Amino acid sequence: MNCIRVPQILMPKKGTDLYKWSVVACDQFTSQPEYWTDAESIVGDAPSTLKLILPEVYLGADNEQEKVDAIHTTMKKYVDEGILEPVEKGFVLVERNVGRDYCRNGLVVSVDLETYEYKKGAGSLIRPTEMTVEERIPPRLKVRQTANLELPHIMLLIDDPECSIIEPLIERKDEFTKLYDTDLMKNGGHISGYLIEEGEETELLMEKLEALAEPETFKKKYNLTKDYPLLNFAVGDGNHSMATAKAAWENIKRGLTEEEIENHPARFCLCEIVNIHDKSLEIEPIHRVLFDIAEDDLIKEAEKYYSANGCEFNCGQNYPKLNDLKKSETDAYGEIPKGAMDNTDKENVEIHEFILCSAKGYRKLEVKEPAWGIPVATLQSFLDDYLKSHQEAKIDYIHGEDVVKELSAREGNVGFILPEVEKEDLFIGVIKDGVLPRKTFSMGEAFEKRYYMECKSVR
Repeated sequence: MNCIRVPQILMPKKGTDLYKWSVVACDQFTSQPEYWTDAESIVGDAPSTLKLILPEVYLGADNEQEKVDAIHTTMKKYVDEGILEPVEKGFVLVERNVGRDYCRNGLVVSVDLETYEYKKGAGSLIRPTEMTVEERIPPRLKVRQTANLELPHIMLLIDDPECSIIEPLIERKDEFTKLYDTDLMKNGGHISGYLIEEGEETELLMEKLEALAEPETFKKKYNLTKDYPLLNFAVGDGNHSMATAKAAWENIKRGLTEEEIENHPARFCLCEIVNIHDKSLEIEPIHRVLFDIAEDDLIKEAEKYYSANGCEFNCGQNYPKLNDLKKSETDAYGEIPKGAMDNTDKENVEIHEFILCSAKGYRKLEVKEPAWGIPVATLQSFLDDYLKSHQEAKIDYIHGEDVVKELSAREGNVGFILPEVEKEDLFIGVIKDGVLPRKTFSMGEAFEKRYYMECKSVR
């Protein structure tokens, strides 16, 4: 079943100030209302996607419903007054520059929500990378359910290590019609978009995208020894927005005939597809620190837990000083395998390894023949189990190794430094474990997230 459809995109009419039109995803800067106040001052009375979204910093505010009503009114106004106009049906090739060494390349398409599911245990072709918190959906439905427009900030990831689908298009970008080319407000960098009109080019793209989940190729690619549900796209950003679109569609289709369901615009959701191997995507592991625990008890519990799950657990006995722990050391952190796909010893046994840090120093932990797809899942499943029976203990998720070492040097704290995240591991984790554990990885700063630009009718 093909997940992709060619959308009818709406863009602001010629002469619209796109710097004021485009704003960052609504789920960013949720603790910084001043960011959104500043954005409002930049936009002023100009047409803007800011007036078509509800920044999540305002969820639960006293005037939330008033803001939702204003959004729906503005959507209708932009369509009725021709502020938004349809362009030729097609995909949009996106080039985003945020000042790093490489631009991020993407492809805006419509995806069929019938091929997406966010429920736990789903085997759909499009699946989230992280657990969906269903309690977060109803507040977002207030905007989506009766809206007549949608704006995408959803990023779908594909696993195309040969860079054979999106990247060649960028080399030919001048062959396509330029839709937009503008700086973005609030440190968002620069973005350009090129229309790939519906036709042979879009057909070929859909074939290439669909081929990523061809059964035999899929099984060989991920070295799978048993059958797992095929995975075509993994939701990298905007998972709860996509889950909201799905929930809205499920509500809408209850009142439709089979014929109406087939092509109803709310069935299809605008997303930007990005290759996980895009050079601009920097995937960083998120480490763990436990507070108010006894290290010896933790190790004993780990041995019991992994043994009960059919794994062999080993813990190094040496305690070199924390200050001596460096990535470059071949006898310590540098020895950690770079990804689950290559975590094998001489006997071809898969191993997941971590560094444990404490006031005593650091040592290496290893789990042989793990029951989980990627190292972070192997660790987090134990930590979740441990914390259930140790209510006094707390956990925090840390981005920097230096912070882990600093916190772990204090009595009663234990840190875990995870290996580098291999991009292939993200798909392996979703395929084998269903979804990735929370706080598996970070992918870009808030200002790098998608800015709204294109629109599509959902009515």
